[in-house]
Amino acid sequence: MEAAQAADIAKWVTEAGLSGTSELELLQGFCSRLTEAGLPVSRVNIVIDTLHPIHEGRVFRWRRDDQDGLDPVIEYGRTNVEGQAAENWRRSTYYHLWATGEDFLRRRIGPGHIEDFSVLADLRAEEQTDYLALIHRFEAEGAIGEMDSFYSSWTSDAPSGFSEEEIALLRELASPLMLAMKCASLARIAKTLVETYLGRDAGRLVLSGRIARGVTDRIQAVLWFSDLHGFTHITETADPEQIIPFLNDYSEAIISSIYDAGGDVLKLIGDGALAIFKEEVPGQACRCALKAQRLMQSRIRVLNDERLSCNLPVTSAYLGLHIGEVFYGNIGSQDRLDFTVVGPAVNEVSRIGALCRSVERDVLVSSAFFSAASEDDRECLVSVGRYALRGVARPQELFTLDPAWVEK
Repeated sequence: MEAAQAADIAKWVTEAGLSGTSELELLQGFCSRLTEAGLPVSRVNIVIDTLHPIHEGRVFRWRRDDQDGLDPVIEYGRTNVEGQAAENWRRSTYYHLWATGEDFLRRRIGPGHIEDFSVLADLRAEEQTDYLALIHRFEAEGAIGEMDSFYSSWTSDAPSGFSEEEIALLRELASPLMLAMKCASLARIAKTLVETYLGRDAGRLVLSGRIARGVTDRIQAVLWFSDLHGFTHITETADPEQIIPFLNDYSEAIISSIYDAGGDVLKLIGDGALAIFKEEVPGQACRCALKAQRLMQSRIRVLNDERLSCNLPVTSAYLGLHIGEVFYGNIGSQDRLDFTVVGPAVNEVSRIGALCRSVERDVLVSSAFFSAASEDDRECLVSVGRYALRGVARPQELFTLDPAWVEK
């Protein structure tokens, strides 16, 4: 590879990183340019830890030939606990680099060459001839959670493997690639964090620049307020180590139902959840909320069967639904903001949800929700009478799901 070709590759990857190109596109574009310039790379893996509530990190994979059936991106679980993932990690060349403090490892592949790592036998079976492993470490100020370095492996199937000049060039070019991939990873991490802790829609708005204190939109939305039956009693009687798994199980059933029906969860308050459904047509937002309720009920039923089979405590959810005008945006102090909804309608839906226990109904909806719902959806709702709600000036008629409709 000529110096001008190397400079062009470094320039491309730098500009691609600045333009927001994804990690996978960066890897694919970089490797294709290497091979076009004559560098004998046949397969590449790049590994990066991340900041994610479930996954520890991601592997990006490129192959020069036969991409069929190859998953170019793999997300892996925790390697700091016992299990197969942890065992595989400790046997890897990447762990060797991490543990020894080295930043480079090379192994020739084939008869007469040492196979001190299990990956080398696999590569020999694939007729590879040379293997490089690199680590690009971050300084402490540049680390985010466990994201403190990039690991990469570079393999050749050329008869003579990599030349010393090619290895030096590859190590030099890998640095701008890793910097560009770090930019892409940080953008993805930011998106994951804001959506995880703020909600999908709120997170999207924050990332688009809606972060100024007091900036809100006046919107019409269906409001959802759900809570769990008997949570206080369960916390007092169950083993302490069961409480967090208990909450996680039921939160998964409730939140996934809201998301699958097109809603967005804005706040988790202990065992409670506040969510909104935004649609241009109010009746459609009501329909989405009712769909979420059906999904939630079904998933909790399945979850309870699973937990009962393990002799674990079970519960059910009660739900208040309302529709009204709210302020949606950044509210709080100069040092701590919350992206949420406020307004009388929010207080009202929480009162409706809390009333479920008193009237022994799992679902209560407001008269405003009933009026906004489509004619078909109103057929599944029946009146339970007029009730006074704390903090609300006038008693209002509330509705619940028709038992005959629930049993269908």
